[in-house]
Amino acid sequence: MTQADILVYNGTILTMDDRNRTIPNGLLAISGNTIGHVGQDEKGSLKAQKELDAEGGLILPGLINGHTHAAMTLFRGLADDLPLMDWLNNYIFPAEGKMDADFVRVGTLLACAEMIMSGTTTFCDMYLFEEEVARAAKEAGMRCLVGEVLYDFPSPNYGTIEKGFIYTEALIERWRRDSLINIAVEPHSLFTCGVELLRKANDLALGKGVPLILHLAETREELEEIERRYGKNPTQHLKDLGLLGSHLIVDHCVHVSKPEIELLAENEVSVVHNPESNMKLASGIAPVPDMIAKGMKVGLGTDGCASNNNLDLFGEMDMAAKLHKASKLDPTVMDAQTLVKMATIDGARALGLEKITGSLEAGKKADLIVIDTNKPHLIPMYNPYSHLVYAAGGHDVRHSVIDGNLVMEDRRLLTLDLEDILVRSREKSEKVRAWVK
Repeated sequence: MTQADILVYNGTILTMDDRNRTIPNGLLAISGNTIGHVGQDEKGSLKAQKELDAEGGLILPGLINGHTHAAMTLFRGLADDLPLMDWLNNYIFPAEGKMDADFVRVGTLLACAEMIMSGTTTFCDMYLFEEEVARAAKEAGMRCLVGEVLYDFPSPNYGTIEKGFIYTEALIERWRRDSLINIAVEPHSLFTCGVELLRKANDLALGKGVPLILHLAETREELEEIERRYGKNPTQHLKDLGLLGSHLIVDHCVHVSKPEIELLAENEVSVVHNPESNMKLASGIAPVPDMIAKGMKVGLGTDGCASNNNLDLFGEMDMAAKLHKASKLDPTVMDAQTLVKMATIDGARALGLEKITGSLEAGKKADLIVIDTNKPHLIPMYNPYSHLVYAAGGHDVRHSVIDGNLVMEDRRLLTLDLEDILVRSREKSEKVRAWVK
């Protein structure tokens, strides 16, 4: 290669490939939306329209937020410090019942700005008015996997569940060939979705060749409810319905037993871990080390801003590592490299996007970030993985490239009008204040 569109050089490249290659003084060349070359910085005759000097920093794949509700940025800090069911039934669900498409669009644009500025290049979303989520992500230039939330009661978007399936199928067809937007079928959970809904959702996902995503075993109350209704645990309920398979992605999995983990692993089900949300809502600690030990694909997510309250995956990595060390009384559990993998290549595997993103390899889409390490809290640096998990934060992300497009340069967003988004978000928050009085 002698010509490229973007060159990123003079930094340590963490490829996150199958060999976990680290390339000091590395150079990465991008042509179109694809990585053309990853190796030592020997530019020679290499030329590019745009060159990004990492100035000794870290070059790594963009982070992957495996589970969130993007538009809930507009509920950030609303009704904190409450039990999950109280929080959902008395605050969140009533407020969501008054939302419209523009509310979701503005909230998602705010989320995209926050995610880009904290190093996330791909996110997986479950919410209402998901057409607006897809459009906002496209405007921001972010990669995503999104789906309209389905449940047995009427939706403020589509109304009855029959129309929810029509809406979901239309989403799938509308975005099928898009380079950034991917669609999933997303029933909310076992306690909000009956047997018929779950079977129909599974049939649609399998028929269209897209993922099926739902919340699973997030709280003890959910376990008790499913046991009361069906006389079995949630994982067994999924198995008996025929939903377990490599197409299924389950979020949380806080309260799963070892036999349930075996069952999920045998059926190649992916899991997304959301430690900060689980801690804040006092849901419990998911047995993630046991899942990883069984070879499961486990990604990392923030959940929505109403239960976290931010979208910074650096904080999520830090929290996940320390949470499980304390839980197991073992400092070797969930080491730093494992957490960086969960936020990059393993997150991509969990979402079924590993052929596209998650690692820096020739032929993959160019999704990457550059970390500025010339800061007091990042000097000295003996182990880059340790720094990313225990010392760095989203504010240390200097540049971001998604699908070969530079979306943030020197902390300046290039695809979004941040000031306009902030103004519109504050206006929407005034409506939320009125809704929850």
